[in-house]
Amino acid sequence: MKLNNVIFLFLFYSLSGSTIKDRLEQAGKNKNEIQNAIAKVSKAQSLGMEWLIMHMPSKDLTTIDSKFLIENCELAYKARKQSSWGKSIPDSIFFQYVLPFASLNERRDDWRGDFYKRFYDILNSSKSAYEATAKLNNIMFDRIGVKYSTKRPKADQSPYESIEAGLASCTGLSFLLVDACRSIGVPARFVGTPMWYNDSGNHSWVEIWDNGWHFTGAIEPTGDELNKVWFADRASKAVKGDIKYGIYAATWADSDLYFPMDWLKDVKTYNAIDVSDRYIKGYGDELVPIRIRVIDSKGERNATSVMVTGEDNFSFEGKSKDETCDANDHLTLMLPKGRDFIVQINEVKKTIRVMNEEIVDLKLKD
Repeated sequence: MKLNNVIFLFLFYSLSGSTIKDRLEQAGKNKNEIQNAIAKVSKAQSLGMEWLIMHMPSKDLTTIDSKFLIENCELAYKARKQSSWGKSIPDSIFFQYVLPFASLNERRDDWRGDFYKRFYDILNSSKSAYEATAKLNNIMFDRIGVKYSTKRPKADQSPYESIEAGLASCTGLSFLLVDACRSIGVPARFVGTPMWYNDSGNHSWVEIWDNGWHFTGAIEPTGDELNKVWFADRASKAVKGDIKYGIYAATWADSDLYFPMDWLKDVKTYNAIDVSDRYIKGYGDELVPIRIRVIDSKGERNATSVMVTGEDNFSFEGKSKDETCDANDHLTLMLPKGRDFIVQINEVKKTIRVMNEEIVDLKLKD
């Protein structure tokens, strides 16, 4: 070990008190790897490494080697330096939402260097983290060959597990988008709710930081814009402080809250922030969400043109969602309560009276 690294290590322990020593003890047989990561990282990246050692999940502390940690730091700092927005990212945001090599319990993959190479063109051509995220969400899933499917092997797939399968749930897709963002220096975090207010299921998505937090659904781009999602009306009825119906963002920072993972309901290991307030807003009792689903002869959702008409010359035409979309993602209209409407595909018609939110099923004829 070089003399300057010995001096740095001594100062590192002195300034950090017993906390770093405690983490080293918690590392057990992996202690030497953690010590090497601290000693060998460059001085410019020492604070980032300190943050990782202090905040990574305990399991990682006992398994991750020094080479992985040092390369992770080097590449994160490199992306920050090369991005046009890097200088505007506060250290606290960079440490929490760029440096971490995972979000929750997913398998630890060495994705950062690979993703940096795959998506460097987006880093190089974007003027903001916001712009880069929109571009990523539009192109990255085709590049890596992954699509949404309920037939994915498991919910909490790591990036390479999803790439190998070619399929992922909203959880696996969100892990992928978070990591792709971090690989090019965009602060990103995993967000989700264990259950929508109407018990229709759970969902996961992504938030990114660009002078404030913005959100988007993974593989659900809306052109070059963020903050537009199909689940906005459901999210608006989240219950702040409720471990079942609230909305939470995963973080490695200190927190009194844990992230409620729908796929591991009894695990309370990973920290979270309650971000429900960002999504709660009222649509008023006069408008009711009506979701339209077109089913084919196999019982699967089909993408079909749908016409909705009503009194006062109301007319709307849209397209239903197929099986490549999230299971809870349907063509949705906010319609006035108490009024009648006709929902039609080809020659199939259904008349509805809007009273409570519902899913309207239309079956395609053979």
